[in-house]
Amino acid sequence: MKKAVIFDLDGTLSDSIASIKYCGDKALEAFGFGPFTEQQYKYFVGDGAANLIRRALAAGGDAELVHFQEAYALYREIFRENCMYQVKPYEGIPELIAGLKERGVKIAVLSNKPHVETVNVIETLFGEGCFDSIQGQKENVAIKPSPEGVFRIMEMLELTAEEILYLGDTATDMKTGKSAGAFTVGALWGFRDRAELQEGGADVIIEHPLQVLELL
Repeated sequence: MKKAVIFDLDGTLSDSIASIKYCGDKALEAFGFGPFTEQQYKYFVGDGAANLIRRALAAGGDAELVHFQEAYALYREIFRENCMYQVKPYEGIPELIAGLKERGVKIAVLSNKPHVETVNVIETLFGEGCFDSIQGQKENVAIKPSPEGVFRIMEMLELTAEEILYLGDTATDMKTGKSAGAFTVGALWGFRDRAELQEGGADVIIEHPLQVLELL
């Protein structure tokens, strides 16, 4: 039996694409780029805010990333103030969390979103103290697909990789979980498709959050 579930945040727990688009478009508009569609942003995200801005600038025509430093700084500033813009949990997520708690399964979050904003989103959506561990992007921790964040959560929860189920919606998430030795579950309600999750090495792919309960 799995003793903990580690969740990705954007595209897995929270439907946040409107927030990411809003902040991205406002930042990039200052440099003459965008707006971009939500579908484009679903492929800009997944590897941290810096990579999001790099991909958006490249898509807008700044292949040399001349505006990267300024655009990234502006995005971070705008995002700090608007990280909850139209953000909501996906259907079935609150029920999944309740079901896991009823079974005594610990829950954690690992995100490439900056740590302060990760905590803000989680506590706003689910309440303070709901999750046993929250790990956002920090200066001294390598971002996903590095498994370093998973190892830190495992150490904090005093669990082994065999006791972990890792749930995410991108190939980056699947590679992160696999690198840590965890059982990886791909979420189809998020930002990417089945083909990407399969390519990333998902052990199982599910269509609804409550299916996680069947995998414990």
